[in-house]
Amino acid sequence: MTKTKDKEVLEEVKEETKSKKITSKKKNDTPKESTLYYFYSVGCGFCKKAEPIVDELIAEGHDILKLDMAEPDNQGLKNELSQKYNKQCGTPWFIDGATGNQLCGFRDKETVMKWVNGEDIPAPPRPNGPIPKIPFHGASEEDINKWKGEYEIWVKDNEHLPKTQTAEEILERPRPKSDPPRPQMGPDTTDEQLENWGKEYDVWVKENTHLPNLQPSAVLVQRMKEQRDRQKQQPNMGVNGGAPISPDLEARFQRIEQKVDKLIKHLGVK
Repeated sequence: MTKTKDKEVLEEVKEETKSKKITSKKKNDTPKESTLYYFYSVGCGFCKKAEPIVDELIAEGHDILKLDMAEPDNQGLKNELSQKYNKQCGTPWFIDGATGNQLCGFRDKETVMKWVNGEDIPAPPRPNGPIPKIPFHGASEEDINKWKGEYEIWVKDNEHLPKTQTAEEILERPRPKSDPPRPQMGPDTTDEQLENWGKEYDVWVKENTHLPNLQPSAVLVQRMKEQRDRQKQQPNMGVNGGAPISPDLEARFQRIEQKVDKLIKHLGVK
C-alpha cells in the first residue's frame, strides 16, 4: 500500500471517529422527558383554580406535564404511580414520577414552586370535623346563640388551623333562607329531571334574592348535562385500577369537594 493510500485511509478513520463522537454527544444531550406530572379533571373546581398557576409556571420555563384524566393512558399512569408510591389522591394531583414527591389538592403558587424544586411539602392542616351548620337568614336569636356555642367548641377543637373566622364575621356574610334543592346526578339522569330541578332552583333563587352571584338555572342545568354526558363516556376507575366507582359515589365525592371548598373560604384558611 502506498503512502498516499495510507494517508487517505487514515483520514477516513479520523472522519469516522469524529462522526461517532458527534453522534454520541447528540444522544447524550437529548433532554429527558419531565417527570413532573399534574393530573387534572375537567369540571373539577380545585383544578380550575390550579390551572392558571400551572400555566404560569410552564410559561416561566418549568417543565410540568398536564395530564387530563379523561385520557385512558393518563388514568393508567396515575394508577401506576399510586401503586408505586402507595399514595392516593384525586385531582388536582402534583407528583414527581421519579421521586414520589407530591402535592394533593389545590395549593398556592409558592407551594407548587417548592414542589417543582423538589422540596418535601407537608400536607395542609385539616379541620377536625365539619363546621356546625350556619343558621339560615332570618333564624331566631335562640338558634343563632345555640350555633355560636357549637361554633366556639369547634374552634377550640381546631386550634391547629392557621386562621379561623369569628362567629360574628361568619354571620355578617349573606346566608340563604333555606337549603337549595339538590339535583339527582348520575349517568342515567334524564334531561327532564335536570330541567325540573332547574324550576325548583328558580323558586329558591326568588326566595334568596339577597344572595350575591347566584347563577341562572339554565347555566347550571347545562353544566350538569355536560357532566352527565362525560360520566357516560368515561369509565370511573377504582382505587389502584380496582372496581369502578359508582356514579352515585362519584357525585358524592364532587359534592364533598364543593363543601370543603366552601368551608375553606368560610374559615379563611390559606
